[in-house]
Amino acid sequence: MSFAKVGVYVDVSNIYLNGGQRLQYDVLREFACRDDAELVRLNAYVSYDRERAERDETYRKGTQNFHSALRDLGYKVIVKEISWFVDENGVRYGKANADLELAVDALLQSVNLDRVLLVSGDGDFVQVVRALQDKGCRVEVVALDNVSSKLRHEADFFISGYLIPNLVPTASPRNDLAPWGEIGSRVRGWCYWHSDQGYGFMRYLKTIAPNLWLTDTRNPNSPYGSVFFHDSSLPEGVRPGQLPTRNYIFEFELARSERTENLQAINIELISRL
Repeated sequence: MSFAKVGVYVDVSNIYLNGGQRLQYDVLREFACRDDAELVRLNAYVSYDRERAERDETYRKGTQNFHSALRDLGYKVIVKEISWFVDENGVRYGKANADLELAVDALLQSVNLDRVLLVSGDGDFVQVVRALQDKGCRVEVVALDNVSSKLRHEADFFISGYLIPNLVPTASPRNDLAPWGEIGSRVRGWCYWHSDQGYGFMRYLKTIAPNLWLTDTRNPNSPYGSVFFHDSSLPEGVRPGQLPTRNYIFEFELARSERTENLQAINIELISRL
């Protein structure tokens, strides 16, 4: 049996600034190899402000520890120092050009890859995605907030990182929650069906697994689960008439249904809009 060769390219600054401060990079690696793929490249592109590091010990040590943690997980950490400029209005701004290095590396290394996992929501990568596809690579995109719609539509497969089990810890401060996917746990999903009778169903990923295209939860091989909800449980600002939609990512608790043995979503929060 032959396994797909995968390369992972993480735009760390983009992810960090758009909801990924607590992103779990070990889970990201697990997701990339969910179908027993062979991990060929695992690259993380980070920016580094040397000027700030010289005057801010907390920043310097925190950055060094973060880079070391990534390396411990097997990532090759590509550090791009921030260069500082002044615009025509006298405003100082920094630039690291990590995007360019990521694009060049992905294109050059794609000759040895079957699949590329791009972790970024930056629309500047649209042309890179097309070029990788022209080289025969399947391109998957994982991102969190402020995702370019063009990038989502250009990818062969897009998934919000909020939907990947445990990639970003849930917002609940409770420490007694059950593991993701079990009754009493908090998970994330989207409304895929809604009735004008005042209820609907959420779909969520139960576990990291292959066959993500099997979205019909009636299929025993599907990695997804389905959960009932009442419109009365929807968070403030979400109108039933806006549902169903894949553009709203909800976080909710899995509970036993009030009337049946099925699951029910309670304590629903809207955490992201695509």
